[in-house]
Parts: sequence; structure tokens; C-alpha cells
Amino acid sequence: MIDSSGARRGCVVWLTGLPSAGKSTIAEALEAALVRRGVRVQRLDGDEIRTNLSRGLGFSKDDRDEQVRRVGYVAGLLERHGVVAISALVSPYREARDAVRASAENFVEVYVKCSLEECIRRDVKGLYRRARGGEIANFTGISDPYEPPLHPEVVVETDRERLDDSVKKILDVLAGKGCVHG
Repeated sequence: MIDSSGARRGCVVWLTGLPSAGKSTIAEALEAALVRRGVRVQRLDGDEIRTNLSRGLGFSKDDRDEQVRRVGYVAGLLERHGVVAISALVSPYREARDAVRASAENFVEVYVKCSLEECIRRDVKGLYRRARGGEIANFTGISDPYEPPLHPEVVVETDRERLDDSVKKILDVLAGKGCVHG
């Protein structure tokens, strides 16, 4: 949407799902599609954020919630400046995601749905294998829960649909909210 000053309204796009569900892949493709449309966009990837903004945080519930809070804060700043902020984080706990939703003016939650079996098959880092072997504690989907969104604006099923179709679903919702041209 264009506000009274003529600036485009920002938006927070929050991709959540199990590790290896395809969040980063979708975030990159969505970012590229938005750039092609001339939209101001910033991708906030969980792995990059952990290295640069959340160094020292572990994987306890409190640390995961703090990670979501920090990324939500940055995404909200970007949104207020007319940027579409794309966050790609596991963000396993509903309450933490809902807090980000409550703080954003224009929030789009995208549930990146994928079967656990497919996530395990895709796992290039070997994290699931290590978690199943007891080397990684509090691993989402194995020894720690993932709470799927109850009412996401978009559900993409990365083990059943093409990447382009997933991105189109998100773009359609963003267009409906006035964040991008249809």
C-alpha cells in the first residue's frame, strides 16, 4: 500500500517450518521476485542472523525465543521504513511468533510445511542424524517440539509443490495486502 506520503508500506513476511523444510530456498526466490518488481526488500536468514546478531545464543526455548524477538524487532524496523522484510527462521514456538505478529503492522506468516521424513532426507548438514544420535540436544522435530501455525496467511508444501508455485502463493497474498503490485 502507498501511505499518505506516497511511500510504499512495508511488510514482515515470516517463514517458519522444520529445519530443512525449504525456508531459505523460498526466501531467496521470493526476494529475487520482489527485486524484479522493484520492491524494497531485505532477507533475514536464520543462519546469518545467528552468526551476526545472535552470536552466543543456544537452542534452549529461552534462547530461541530471544532469537525470534531480535529478528522480529529488526523486521519491524525495516517494515516501518517501507521495506518488505523476509524472515526465514525455524521459530518453533507459536507464542514467540505471535508476539512478532502483534508488533508488526503488516504481518504475513508463511508455514513452510514439509514432512519430517523429507526434511531428514534433505538435511545436507547432517543435523537430524546428529540429533537422533544424541549429539545435538533440543533439536526441533526430534528432541524439541515444533508448533505449527494455527492460522497462517500462507501454507506452502515444499514436498508437494514447485518452488515457483510456493513463491506465487506468497506474492498473491502480498499483493492482496497492498505490499506489491499484483
